[in-house]
Amino acid sequence: MFFELIGNSPDLTANYQFSSVEIKQTAFRIDGVFIPQTQEQPIYFVEVQFQEDLGIYSRLFSEVHLYLRQNQPENNWLAVVIYPSRNIDTASTNHYSESFASGRVTCIYLDELGESASLPIGIATIKLVIENEKQAIDQARELITRTNQEVASVTQQQQLLQIIETILIYKFPRMNIEEIQEMFGLSELKQTRVYQQAFAEGEQKGKQEGRQEGKLLAVAPMLAAGLSMEQIAQALGLSVEDVRKAAQKSPQ
Repeated sequence: MFFELIGNSPDLTANYQFSSVEIKQTAFRIDGVFIPQTQEQPIYFVEVQFQEDLGIYSRLFSEVHLYLRQNQPENNWLAVVIYPSRNIDTASTNHYSESFASGRVTCIYLDELGESASLPIGIATIKLVIENEKQAIDQARELITRTNQEVASVTQQQQLLQIIETILIYKFPRMNIEEIQEMFGLSELKQTRVYQQAFAEGEQKGKQEGRQEGKLLAVAPMLAAGLSMEQIAQALGLSVEDVRKAAQKSPQ
């Protein structure tokens, strides 16, 4: 009756076994979700995949549809999967071909974005992740120069330089943070107006409420300025754990 209902021959019944299947739910964690402030804009689901994974698309669609079921948003949705290169994208899309054909799901390959010098500074910074050590050195220096020249907001400068520094730390694991800062001129971060203002605020509070307490109170504005917990700990003479605890206590 079912096969007749959908316009097929009832003889197909011989090729099928019918059962009622219980689906066990697995815990999922989505790499990133951009949730819009209005219903007119789509939700963006982001997955970053830097090694082959034959199950990435089945997992991605499971994550997305479980999110939609649990949250019931009115918004449309789109998904983006970011790969370092096309040869990492080996998973089958047979079950999801309509979503790829319609543009609901997009794959981005970082090595196909073009020359870093011709890319917007944000995209060029993302591409730094896949460069080899020699190219990373030259491009990081160029990005730091571009950041100082092209980004007007001091806070945004700090945030972008912090991202570059974080990428370099992973690129050069044999170097400590001070060596990286010196090599790429990132030690100049400490001379910027935002850093100095944040540190001065902590010093002033330290005079008013005790030096240690003042240092802890300085953590929040320094984080807001785009400095990392390691940089703050070094500047204030605190442990990273103290900085982390102070950050957790700070009002959101």
